[in-house]
Parts: sequence; C-alpha cells; structure tokens
Amino acid sequence: MKIAMIGAGYVGLVSGACFAEFGVDVALVDMDASKIEALKAGRIPIYEPGLDTLVADNAREGRLTFTTELEAAMDGVEAVFLAVGTPTRRGDGHADLTYVFAAAEQVAKAAKGPLVLVTKSTVPVGTGREVKRRVQAVRPDLDIAVASNPEFLREGAAIGDFMRPDRIVLGVEEGPSGQRAEAVLRRLYRPLYLIETPIVSTGLETAEIIKYAANAFLAMKISFINEVADLCEKAGADVHQVSRGIGLDGRIGRKFLHAGAGYGGSCFPKDTLAFARTGQALGAPLRLVETTIAVNDDRKIAMADRVIAACGGSVEGKTIAILGLAFKPETDDMRDAPSLEIVPRLVAAGARIRAFDPEAMAVAKPLLPAAVHYAENATDAATGADALVLITEWNEFRNIAPHKLATAMKGRILLDLRNVYDPAAMREAGFTYHSIGRP
Repeated sequence: MKIAMIGAGYVGLVSGACFAEFGVDVALVDMDASKIEALKAGRIPIYEPGLDTLVADNAREGRLTFTTELEAAMDGVEAVFLAVGTPTRRGDGHADLTYVFAAAEQVAKAAKGPLVLVTKSTVPVGTGREVKRRVQAVRPDLDIAVASNPEFLREGAAIGDFMRPDRIVLGVEEGPSGQRAEAVLRRLYRPLYLIETPIVSTGLETAEIIKYAANAFLAMKISFINEVADLCEKAGADVHQVSRGIGLDGRIGRKFLHAGAGYGGSCFPKDTLAFARTGQALGAPLRLVETTIAVNDDRKIAMADRVIAACGGSVEGKTIAILGLAFKPETDDMRDAPSLEIVPRLVAAGARIRAFDPEAMAVAKPLLPAAVHYAENATDAATGADALVLITEWNEFRNIAPHKLATAMKGRILLDLRNVYDPAAMREAGFTYHSIGRP
C-alpha cells in the first residue's frame, strides 16, 4: 500500500514515519526544499523523542521518502493525507485554512486516478465539505472521496500515541464514496485494529468536531485545576491531594489535573480559540471554552506577578534564574509557552534573566528579549541568582539536589510553578519555597 503525506511538519512527519513502520510506502511531500533536503540528510527539524531513529530506519528501508515534487509522489497512491498548518487567522481567531485548500487543489491537479483525500490537520466543522467542493471545481472528472482522520498526538509522546492510541476516528461521506474511503483507511490502520484499538466511524462533520471537542475539554481541565489551585492556596489546602481525590473518580480521570502556569503549545491555544469562534459563527456559543481561554491567558500573566511578589514586590536589578522555556518537557516547541509571557514581564520590571532549557533555547532566542542570558545547564543558570523559577518540568530539573541549587544561588527564593520539588526538602536546604496550590 502506498500513501502520500502532504506537509513535513510535526503531524505529517510523525504520522508518515509511523505509517511507514506499519509497512506502508509513504511519500512525504513538502514545498520547503530546505526541510526536505535536511530530512534526506537525516536531520530532523523538530525535537521528538525516538523520531530520529524511526525516520532513519524507515528511510533506509525505502518505505519513507521525501520530496518536493507532488506529481511524482502521486504515482500509485491510494490515499493522500493533508497535514499542513492551520494557524490562527490574524484578526479574528478563526483557523486559517489557506494551506489546506491550496494543498487539496494541488493534489486534485496532480491526481492520476481514483483517490481518497484525507484531512489529518485539525480543521473546523464543514471543512471536509468545502474541500470536496473545491476539488470537484478543479477536477470535475476526478473520482475522489474525502475523509477526516484527526490526530491525537501529544508532543513528547507522539510515537507512542500513534502506535498505541486510545481510538482511531474515521469521518467519511455518505454513500459509495464514503464506503470506499473507510475501506482504504481501515486497511491502512489494520495493525492497530489487530491490537483491538477502537475505531470510531462517523460522518465528516462529527469527526471534525470530535477533535476540537477533545482538545477543548482537556484545556478546560487544565484551567479548572489551576483555578482550584488558587482556592487551595487561600484555604490552606493541597491541590495535589485535591487532584488525586477527584482524579480517581472514573468519571473525571487523573490526566490533565496538574496545576501549573497554564497551557501552551501547537494545539490547545489555537484550537480552543477556533472552536469558540466556530460556536459564535453558528449561533451556538461555547461559553465554557471562551472562559477557559480567558482563564489561561490571565494565568500566564499572573505567574509573572507572582514572581515579583515573592521577591518582595520588586525584581529591579535582581537576577532571576529560569528553568524551562518550552511549553512542556520533551519538546522544543515554544508556541504560546508560559515563558513567553513570564520572561518579558520580568525583564520589563528590571530583572536580569539567566535561562536554561535542554532543547528549546535555539527556538526561544528570537522570541524572548535580547537581554536574556542563556546558560549551559541548570546549575549555571542558578549561579548567582537571587531567585529561581521553574516553568517546565524537565526530568533533569527534578533530579537536582536542593543543596546544589542553594550553594549556586545568591538568594534562596524558589518558585516552583510545576510543583516538581519536595517542599520540605527545599525548605530544609534554606529556600523560601513557593509552589502552586500547596500550603
């Protein structure tokens, strides 16, 4: 079986490499020649654990190829996946579908026979129907079936999520075209069917809403527990124990109940915003989602204010060590990361910043103030600092001995925005320790 994956970004590269691992021949197509040349040379443009090995193994076996030539990639394919970007449209918050529609029309022009065109990108409800309309306008003679197959990949755990998913969602049209698309997709996902992965077959619109609804619900859980954390601080309760106490309820679940500095990344911020805008446009406002967005935006700003308050109301002339810049560990993704709000506000308040992140510093440099100093490691960042702020919970930060940090630092103020450290151990080492939602 052969497929083409349009877009060599995060979703396209991970999905393409994983399909190739299933034994499928995958042509990965991207118009960015520098990205394709890098992949051919074995250089991975993103950081994702295990992806470099997976790509190298399947490229060596000839199952995974890289090209900028769409027409050549279309030879013998049974399905083409659209995995291009859907960024927030400037000015109104809707998803920008320019790349999706352009890619669909290019595929239609290059198609050499009957085709299943699958939207892998996260797109608003109704996009599949519009893709079909545009494709038919370009190639009215083409026998093409349109489908939706949303991804549910977590950055830092994407390969495991693809290989052992909670479910596969297949959204197809009504009638023979939809039946053909579903048959092709079920054959493609047969390795997962054999390990009893649930396959949810729906209409196009339902599949499109499933993806947005899932991300919005998880974002709401994060914002909910962050607000509960603030209540815990006022009441003298422990948000860790609250999270455990409610998360053990099977109706709620334990995941995404870890209080922190707010969510970021490539999905939750833009998807919640696009979902809210869709609700408004269709006259069915999603008020909980709208509130989630507002709570999360306020959360990041509040974290900078919390650092300033912990430093006695002013950080003017003080050195602040920042551990972690990426929006989460095991990724170099800086999109909507809390650090992008926290660090500039501290710099504007007069602080000197010494920052370290194991993977994200190269990406962070053009996004953060030029005055930020980038350290060689966590201890180097802490050296001479008046206060230390942990923003991203990389494992290597968890393993730093409290006395080692205390010895390196000038002051003893520690703000643990991810509740990584043991409060008793940190206080024993002489720190004035501030956590999230803990007494």
